Amino acid sequence: MIKLAVYGKGGIGKSTISGNLSAAFAKKGLRVMQIGCDPKADSTALLHGGTRIPTVLQLEREKGKQIVLSDLVTESESGVICVEAGGPVPGVGCAGRGIINALETLKRLGAYETYQPDIVIYDVLGDVVCGGFSMPMRKGYADKVFVVTSGEKMARYAAGNICMAVQNFQGRGYATLGGLILNRRNVENEDAEAEALARDFDTRIIGAIDRSAEIQQADVMGVPFVNAFPDSQAAAQLSALADTVLQICGG
Repeated sequence: MIKLAVYGKGGIGKSTISGNLSAAFAKKGLRVMQIGCDPKADSTALLHGGTRIPTVLQLEREKGKQIVLSDLVTESESGVICVEAGGPVPGVGCAGRGIINALETLKRLGAYETYQPDIVIYDVLGDVVCGGFSMPMRKGYADKVFVVTSGEKMARYAAGNICMAVQNFQGRGYATLGGLILNRRNVENEDAEAEALARDFDTRIIGAIDRSAEIQQADVMGVPFVNAFPDSQAAAQLSALADTVLQICGG
């Protein structure tokens, strides 16, 4: 089983990348589980026509100890197994703690053994890399971390913090850095800035996605752009990225 985590600054497009990777892997005949680890709980919306699914934390609040695995898991039309960790009630509780609780619940209920995915993708908010937000990096969860960035200053800053966190965990059996994914925003010197960031952490850009009308249109439609526009340049770039991710993860 391949286990990977996709991190990135909020709004950088990590959920769009994650959802499209899941769709691309599914088209290759692989069984995919995508676990959203962002309090906004919108990671898997693209796989459900733009609709958000109930979250682990929400269902635990409603059902308590009566909760069962089938309550937490929703399968998309394309066959992707979807879970959203969710977050606390706004203004109350810790989002990071919620991620820890959600992942521990999935493990306790035997989610991986029951659904037997070929690939698990954790889609994680990366503005803060501490506590629960670092949970998918820990032993037993993801084996590789991929960081989505653009050439924008704050995106590169957040990406640098994530890469630093991965490095700090080295030697503990935690996830290792698989590389950067460049989600282009057409800013000045974008590729050069991203390549400099990769060199700083002794890694590389494993794929780049150009900004395009097809990506934006598919987001409005609430579907992965690899499904909505399979012949587009964006779909070709994403498919190449999926192949590279599989190579890096040994798939």
